Amino acid sequence: MLRSYAGKGVEELTKLLISRRSEVEKLISGVPGFVSYDLVETKDGCFTVTVCTDKAGTDKSLAVAKEWLKANAAHISAAAPTVSEGKAHIHIGAKAGAHA
Repeated sequence: MLRSYAGKGVEELTKLLISRRSEVEKLISGVPGFVSYDLVETKDGCFTVTVCTDKAGTDKSLAVAKEWLKANAAHISAAAPTVSEGKAHIHIGAKAGAHA
């Protein structure tokens, strides 16, 4: 699932998410079927990529993200993200110890 954030308030939202990384990590990694999460800052805002083993996991990740934003970022006037989702056919990650 890709959540793209752009427009007014997104710079502040991005900074908030980055500054509360451990809280976001704990929240999102607790989603059933969680595989990975990335936040990428762009010139126009940011986007997040959440990979789960099934649609139930990505649906849950979207729900917990909405709740967290409502509880922690309601003071930021950022628009809701554009959400894209689909089935991943290729997922490539570094092997443990491959960064030598």
